[in-house]
Amino acid sequence: MLGVGHGGECSSRYILLVSTLRAWFDHPKAHAPAWYRPTDDSVVAHALRLMHDDPARPWTVAALAAEVGVSRPGPTRGFTRHVGEPPMTRPATWRVALAADLLRDTDATLSSIAHRVGYSTTFAFKRRRGITPTQHRAVAARARG
Repeated sequence: MLGVGHGGECSSRYILLVSTLRAWFDHPKAHAPAWYRPTDDSVVAHALRLMHDDPARPWTVAALAAEVGVSRPGPTRGFTRHVGEPPMTRPATWRVALAADLLRDTDATLSSIAHRVGYSTTFAFKRRRGITPTQHRAVAARARG
């Protein structure tokens, strides 16, 4: 799933991915999410790589299918089975995970983080995490000491 030779921007995303996975697996009851487990479905693997490499892109099934080089139903076949969520839910999940890491690990402004991950408001973060980005950053700061 992780590529090489994609430049600095992609490298920082991979670092965020590794940080996210480490934080996930630090929890005693954590199990590998479906998308983490290897898949032999090349269409699903390619679609995931595209969405993870460009989280700010406004993904649609049609755009994803065109990028992967298959018909529209192509990305949806097996995606939920392999990843654990539909293809158009994945970008939102990934954006919130990236935003959470950036809020925890950087001093970047909320606006710059939202822009980087593809959000124009903080509503999606709060809907998925149950707290605002500002609250998440404060909780993370307190946890660091």
